[in-house]
Amino acid sequence: MTKTIRLALLASTLLGSAAWAQDVTLTIESWRNDDLAIWQEKIIPAFEAANPGIKINFAPSAPPEYNAVLNSKLDAGSAGDLITCRPFDASLELFKKGKLADLSDLAAMANFSDVAKSAWQTDDGAQTFCVPMASVIHGFIYNKTAFEELGLVPPKTEAEFFALLDKIKEDGSYIPMAMGTADQWEAATMGYQNIGPNYWQGEEGRKALIEGTQKLTDEPWVAPFRQLAKWKDYLGDGFEAQTYPDSQNLFTLGRAAIYPAGSWEIGVFGPQIGGAFEMGAFPPPVPAEGDTCHISDHTDIALGMNAATKHPEEARKFLEWVGSSEFASLYANALPGFFSLNSAPVEMEDPLAKEFVGWRESCEPTIRSTYQILSRGTPNLENETWTASANVITGAETPEAAAERQQQGLAAWYAPQQK
Repeated sequence: MTKTIRLALLASTLLGSAAWAQDVTLTIESWRNDDLAIWQEKIIPAFEAANPGIKINFAPSAPPEYNAVLNSKLDAGSAGDLITCRPFDASLELFKKGKLADLSDLAAMANFSDVAKSAWQTDDGAQTFCVPMASVIHGFIYNKTAFEELGLVPPKTEAEFFALLDKIKEDGSYIPMAMGTADQWEAATMGYQNIGPNYWQGEEGRKALIEGTQKLTDEPWVAPFRQLAKWKDYLGDGFEAQTYPDSQNLFTLGRAAIYPAGSWEIGVFGPQIGGAFEMGAFPPPVPAEGDTCHISDHTDIALGMNAATKHPEEARKFLEWVGSSEFASLYANALPGFFSLNSAPVEMEDPLAKEFVGWRESCEPTIRSTYQILSRGTPNLENETWTASANVITGAETPEAAAERQQQGLAAWYAPQQK
């Protein structure tokens, strides 16, 4: 009897220990603090319901501080098990330092194209270290009520675009476009990188710049600056001191007719506008009728594994799920404006998100020209593009002078541009 009791207690202890061992919490590092509620209410419950014993803790940092905070945590050995990956060089550097694990052998990687994976691979494409999650698309969001009041239709060409802006300005009821230059990055991201691909022919020009067969002083790279210089007359009084949140507020309060945008604004604007007016969107107008349309469909966010995690098996299990069609649909619809990079088709529910993603059918996709390889040196081309774009809009630099300064900066450290 005593022996039976001892065996029963031993069995109970072993079973209890096994159950305890399975109760693992994985922490996710991220810069997407806006998404906390969505992870807690939608994404995490879906995974945990199907994977008992694995708990997920989404622990974001403030976006501007994310890189510095993450690097400090990784160096100190206190970073989470899963690392939200920015595209290209920042994450590549972490991988080279041994901070991110090689995920090339994950079965879910088969669900992504080479283009989708390129932002989180070594330069030779041999190793992939983050599971692609989403891209963002650039374009213009507009106030449909304003357009109906003024009898306007979305422009298809550059000439139509400026004729439309002239009509809005002449009427005076709305600021034609809501964008400021105080923070600089919007001028580059929603300005230069938005309209630029139509001039440098998307991937053709971007790759030529990397190869050194095109220069930033060539016409396809100066032309977008020339268009930006003309925007000055349509941004409203005091745009030079206008911050990113100021511009968002101008549009959501119905004071501006058009907002040069990234699709990430969709989920932000909807609740803020609250049905006061309906939004529409149009892709960057082409220089001339009949030209091929190009859009920045930028690989934006992925998820990797901390190479030092104590729970690699559970982390890989979660990453396999992140690479699934189930996650793709859940994430894309929970965060309208962040479009799945998974090869499986995702049915979008948000009408504005549908408009943006629909451009993939008629326009050629590319990514931001400064992100791959070209911002590894000093001066950093991405940051230089912020300054140049803002300066061109305010009139502080001519398009030609801005392009020349960028080219000199790139050629100072990047060998293919020294030919």
